Amino acid sequence: MVLLDSNILIRWVEPTDPDHPLVEAALDWLTRSGTVFCYTSQNLSEFWNACTRPTNRKGFGLRPSEADRRARSFEARLQLLPDSIAVHQEWRKMLVDYGICGVQVHDARLAAAMRVHGVKRILTFNTSDFARFPDLQAMHPGNIQAGPQP
Repeated sequence: MVLLDSNILIRWVEPTDPDHPLVEAALDWLTRSGTVFCYTSQNLSEFWNACTRPTNRKGFGLRPSEADRRARSFEARLQLLPDSIAVHQEWRKMLVDYGICGVQVHDARLAAAMRVHGVKRILTFNTSDFARFPDLQAMHPGNIQAGPQP
């Protein structure tokens, strides 16, 4: 299983994004290897935020109905990792254990969900955001085809 980070989801459903072909190629390669893709409510929240935020604030300026259409396009193909008390407790523990602060709390929540659900890999453009978690592997889509078959 591989968790798809929000920055992957945004580019996957936007064919005009310059990184769309790179994301498509990485997902195709992983699919051929039998990878199951997943997401969390946190990913959907970040995706929705970016889609509906005004363009003058670095968003896409989409109406909620269009954000919904795009979200449904990936939700139908991915497995949801549900929130739970176990995810919350792991996240809380990680905040203290790793001294996490500021915006890093969001990535820690994804890492907590991954740990609780036994997901070891995340596809992301921000691999350094997950470097502090030695039990998790952050993969950049540009490096997927360069490496051996997973």
